[in-house]
Amino acid sequence: MNTGSLADRYWVHDLDPFLVKFTETFGIRYYGLSYMLGFLAGFLLLHLASRRGRSPLGVAQNADFLFALVIGVLAGGRLGYFLLYETGSVARDPLMLLRVWEGGMASHGGFIGVLLAMIWFARSRKVGFWQLADLTCMITPPGLFFGRIANFINGELWGRVTEVRWAVIFPDSDPGAPLERIQPRHPSQLYEAGLEGAVLFAFVALRFWRGRTREVAPGRIAGEFLVVYAALRIFGELFREPDASLILGMSRGIFYSIVMGVAGFAIAVLAQRRAARSGSIKGA
Repeated sequence: MNTGSLADRYWVHDLDPFLVKFTETFGIRYYGLSYMLGFLAGFLLLHLASRRGRSPLGVAQNADFLFALVIGVLAGGRLGYFLLYETGSVARDPLMLLRVWEGGMASHGGFIGVLLAMIWFARSRKVGFWQLADLTCMITPPGLFFGRIANFINGELWGRVTEVRWAVIFPDSDPGAPLERIQPRHPSQLYEAGLEGAVLFAFVALRFWRGRTREVAPGRIAGEFLVVYAALRIFGELFREPDASLILGMSRGIFYSIVMGVAGFAIAVLAQRRAARSGSIKGA
């Protein structure tokens, strides 16, 4: 029987959230770098899709579209965090919205911001919305992947208590407690990086680059993306410690993902019906 302390048996998270530190509180953070890498990967995928004729956008439009998405992600993610997870906090201190260096982003809020950005871009540039939605879903998973890796480096959004061999002790999960008394937890951030990032990207890339679905049933890939993302997020939430009060006995991540999955299913079905009515469904 192993009688050593928990800190002796499991890795203690000690990663620095800063890549480069200029002062104690200011520098280049991995979290910010993760957003840059996600946007860079998105731009490269947009460029590839345009060059191969699989995008409704020309090469010259990609930078403008990506800029709109960046604004949508940042504004939606920030506002969504407080509206979906910390409603009371922002009511007490509205200036929290501006203190971005303190952290606080929500992926579900980011999706809403991206939706609004797509609506604006599609209308202003006279581009088909559903074609744009399919394209956007294809470039999204890399950003989710890098974001979850940054969550792990930051030692935040940790998992539930566990005794699996690869468990990690996150000191911030029990501030002030002696290190040898802090319980090990699932590194759920890494699970989500693999699920929402790698697995989701493989699925969407296969659907986008193979076959004619994006041509004959615009919007179906976007609907499938939402359904698969919701399923993967719900599975990942089983290992993650809820970071806000529950809704109907479910973590907020699960609850919001169910809503997203239902919406995605409806979008996919409607896209299929549009294709059937137009007679273009063969080969989808």
